[in-house]
Amino acid sequence: MRPRKRRMVNFEHSARQFRPFSPEDEIPEEVLLTIDELEAMRLSFLENLSQGEAAVRMEVHQSTFQRALKKALEKLTEALVYGKAIRIEGGDYRMPRGDGKGPAGQDPVGGGRSRGQGRGRGGRSGGPEGNCVCPACGHETPHTPGVTCSQVKCEKCGILMVRK
Repeated sequence: MRPRKRRMVNFEHSARQFRPFSPEDEIPEEVLLTIDELEAMRLSFLENLSQGEAAVRMEVHQSTFQRALKKALEKLTEALVYGKAIRIEGGDYRMPRGDGKGPAGQDPVGGGRSRGQGRGRGGRSGGPEGNCVCPACGHETPHTPGVTCSQVKCEKCGILMVRK
């Protein structure tokens, strides 16, 4: 299996989560949007770049860019149609500064690492190590590599988990 190529991201955003309006005791399901997927949307829709131009900026093939953009749009559509929260974290990306952190010429928000707030793909703790935690009851379970925590339901209360 070929290793995934890390995508170039030249934008550090401060918002990490969007939630629909709901009673405070109701915790909506979440959709995980990776930072590289957000970058694909930013380049395509805010900078109005063609897929070819945006792929060059992200240092990936045009088909890779197209897949990231399609996946991001599917996730946002799911969140909007079904009233789910959107969490932005993780992904396979790097940033252009010499030390791999932050957009060109600035430090990353919150001092995170080059691939989000964690050490690897998929979230805050990254990689295969780490735990998934229930935002409602606090129950923790070891993270399963290859499965995002936001796709796992808590054994105790049935709420979707988040990465610890």
